Amino acid sequence: MALIDVTAEVAGKVWKVEAKIGEQLDEDDTILILESMKMEIPVDAPEDGTLKEILVGEGDAVAEDQVVARMEV
Repeated sequence: MALIDVTAEVAGKVWKVEAKIGEQLDEDDTILILESMKMEIPVDAPEDGTLKEILVGEGDAVAEDQVVARMEV
């Protein structure tokens, strides 16, 4: 098993955290939702695995390419 970083594709603010630590996720399951330019942009699991860490909380600002979560795949 390997840990992979999940990054934000755009800068924005964390609007809602959808997944829970320890949850089994399928590829493209939503981990959290960013609000950017009045749009909701999901941050999805890049592949099947277990969510190990969420590094941001609701209301936090995130930068483009910032690591927001880690998964074990």
